[in-house]
Amino acid sequence: MAHRLRVVRTVATLRRALAPWRKRGDRVALVPTMGALHAGHLALVRAARKRARRVAVSIFVNPAQFAPHEDLASYPRTFDGDVAALEDLAVDLVWAPTVAEMYPSGFATRIVPEGPATAGLEDRFRPHFFGGVATVVGKLLIQCGPDFAMFGEKDYQQLKVVTRLAADLDLPTKIVGVRTVREKDGLALSSRNAYLSADERSAAPTLHRVLEDCAEQIAGGALIARVLDEGGAAIERAGFTIDYLEARHAETLQPVAAIADGPIRLLVAARIGRTRLIDNIPVTS
Repeated sequence: MAHRLRVVRTVATLRRALAPWRKRGDRVALVPTMGALHAGHLALVRAARKRARRVAVSIFVNPAQFAPHEDLASYPRTFDGDVAALEDLAVDLVWAPTVAEMYPSGFATRIVPEGPATAGLEDRFRPHFFGGVATVVGKLLIQCGPDFAMFGEKDYQQLKVVTRLAADLDLPTKIVGVRTVREKDGLALSSRNAYLSADERSAAPTLHRVLEDCAEQIAGGALIARVLDEGGAAIERAGFTIDYLEARHAETLQPVAAIADGPIRLLVAARIGRTRLIDNIPVTS
């Protein structure tokens, strides 16, 4: 029998679709997305397939993580193409609720995360963001009840927020981080890359090159503060305006001053033209 991908749009239908899987004891992996899928998302799907018999992908553009000045309406929506790509990967189910289904009239409960969500990284620039992420991910994990949920390491702070959320709320889902997918020149895959001009695209791999250079120096015992100062200067010379270039504890995201304070993750966010890019890598000895 040919594979058939099922698209469901209501919680009631979702529960009916999941029931026979649970009855058989099939392991389920969920890949939460906002659609506009690229190769990075598809890598999450492939990683999910390695862990579970059944793979579900959610496609929901979550209004709760957009601030009033951010243009929710302009977020790319490519649903038909997304579904076709997922069918090619033998995904079993797409959970694609409407906003009214996720946030019905009278909805009044939100998750307000702390810990990694208040580390002074992305939250400094988008203070609304992780509350919206935590609320929608909490709902997705409760609705789908997956054994595994896959999140990309590119959005590293988000990965740590979701991991903490699942642990703190005693959710039975294992949160799995999947390595960042990159272009051949090191640029992390992102839907935002499409906004780069030719010159900006040429400069963009500087972020990853600087991170690698900084990680090598820190692993070799160089003073972290000096390394980051020099790395930030190199990024600015390439035409970026830096939001942050930080060395943080890889689990708590708290600041670190020396290699002994690790494990260490280097994280960067910077703007070039009208595009904001983020990236991160571990410091390994």
